[in-house]
Amino acid sequence: MAIKFAERYSKDNYKATLIVDALNLAFRWKHTNNHAGFRYEFERTIGSIANSYKSKKIIIAADWGSSSYRKALYPNYKADRQEKYKDQSAEDKIKFEEFFEEYEATLKLLEENYIVLRYRNVEADDIAAHLVKNRVQYELEDIWLLSSDGDWDLLVTEGVNRFSWRSRKEITVNTWSDHYEVPTEQFMSYKCLMGDKSDNIPGITGIGPKRAASILGEYESVFDIVDSIPLPGAYKYIEELNKNKNSY
Repeated sequence: MAIKFAERYSKDNYKATLIVDALNLAFRWKHTNNHAGFRYEFERTIGSIANSYKSKKIIIAADWGSSSYRKALYPNYKADRQEKYKDQSAEDKIKFEEFFEEYEATLKLLEENYIVLRYRNVEADDIAAHLVKNRVQYELEDIWLLSSDGDWDLLVTEGVNRFSWRSRKEITVNTWSDHYEVPTEQFMSYKCLMGDKSDNIPGITGIGPKRAASILGEYESVFDIVDSIPLPGAYKYIEELNKNKNSY
């Protein structure tokens, strides 16, 4: 059964859907002087962007802890986060706590006008992926993903686009080649080869964007690479690919 979304905008030509990466957007205020008082500005920002994209449906996707299924697959997923913050000063720790208190208050405020989706041990991009996958069932048209997280580009396809509030850039099927050297259908394999330092996921040593694109020009996907191992050649990155067959 389709979700019944609150319709804040009533204009007939407003048909798009805006899916907001809530915590990602909140970090826009983390290092500012109003890090503990941004809830209303946050709401205004969403309203402004929703209006720009003629969004009739606005969905707030909120993290609630780290993804349990990802940790089950890879226990070191985001394991470096605690290490990163362990040497915080007392002042920084207070500001950090104030920021998250304001974030929680922001979500409560947003619930008054929007659908806020949040589940324990589920991340916002998991929620967005579910909505995109089931967009016909949920009657979601012309989806715009509001996030500065490039991982969300895994969801970009015809009718699903991302706007980065940080870079002010739009990533769509029409602008894709301006951002990446591989087509959308190879983006998952591209990420697998390079890893993701922000999530503590290692890639293959010696493989960056250009080399990943070159490899995928020959093998098309990581599945084809795995099926072809051992790969011929003496380059270090080929040795690494051959050694890491079970890591994909």
